[in-house]
Parts: sequence; C-alpha cells; structure tokens
Amino acid sequence: MELALSAIGIFLLRIGDVSIASVRIVTLMRGRIILAAVMGFFESLFWVSAAAIVFANLDNPIRIVAFAAGFGAGTLLGGYIERWLAMGTAFIRVVTPIESHPVADALRQHGYPVTVLNAEGRDGEVRVNFLVLPRRKVKEALAIITEVNPAAFVTVEDIRIAEIARHKGAESVRK
Repeated sequence: MELALSAIGIFLLRIGDVSIASVRIVTLMRGRIILAAVMGFFESLFWVSAAAIVFANLDNPIRIVAFAAGFGAGTLLGGYIERWLAMGTAFIRVVTPIESHPVADALRQHGYPVTVLNAEGRDGEVRVNFLVLPRRKVKEALAIITEVNPAAFVTVEDIRIAEIARHKGAESVRK
C-alpha cells in the first residue's frame, strides 16, 4: 500500500512540476518574469519532493517508473494547458490569387484589422494579407479564411512583442 501511494504521489508531483515548467517557459518568453519566477519556485519544490521520495527508496523500480511516467504525462498536460491559455500574439499571413474573393473583407467584417499588399507570386499576381492578433483568436480567423477562400496559402507565426494599434477595428479583436 505504501509503495502504491508513494508511486502515485511521485507521479502527481512530476505532472505538477513539468506542467508548470511548460507554462513557465512560455510565460518567461512573453516577458512576464515575475510570474515565471513564482512558477519556477513551485516547479522546483514539486521536483525536489518527488526526487527525494525516489532517492530515499531506490530499492524498488516502480517509484523510478512513476517519476519518468509523471514527466511524460506532465509534458502532455503542460502542452494542453499552454494551448488553452493561448498567451501572446500571433501573426497570420494569407496569400491568395488577386482575382479570388478578397479574404480581407470577410476578416474586417468580423473586426480583424488586416493589411493587404499586392505582390507577384510564382503563378502571377497575388494578394498578401497580414494580421496581428491575440493567439486565442487564431482559430476563429482561420475558420473565416477557410470559409472565404479554402485554397488560400496561410502561415501562422508566434510573435514575441507587438503593439496592436489603438483604433476602432483593433479594439474588437482584443476582446
């Protein structure tokens, strides 16, 4: 019974410390260093607690397996949490043939600020649409783009620092 409880405890502590680590790294990259430091404190506290149990009981490999399994499960959970939080800002680039239905109009109708440039592509003239928006809005914007022009070439990039212009169109996107 004690072995099972300690293995479960190790597993849960590792899920906690690795999940926190995943989110802490993204938080640090977004410039929120104080929050990242607080998260680092709890991350190390959980890790030391789990490691202490394992190192004090090296006679049974079940605890070691629980330690490693918690790392894997924590990585998975941390990735899901990071996606759910969707911290930060994204940059979307949409390339469409010039004669196709304008994606920018549909995006603007939904409150997205879009910059459009005419350019020359491999097969002729194209429109290049640029959007800077909160990451949590990317899925919605991609759905609009796909609905309007399923053949559009779309790239999405994470950007570290961006100041969204303070104008009427941008205000609706931030909400």
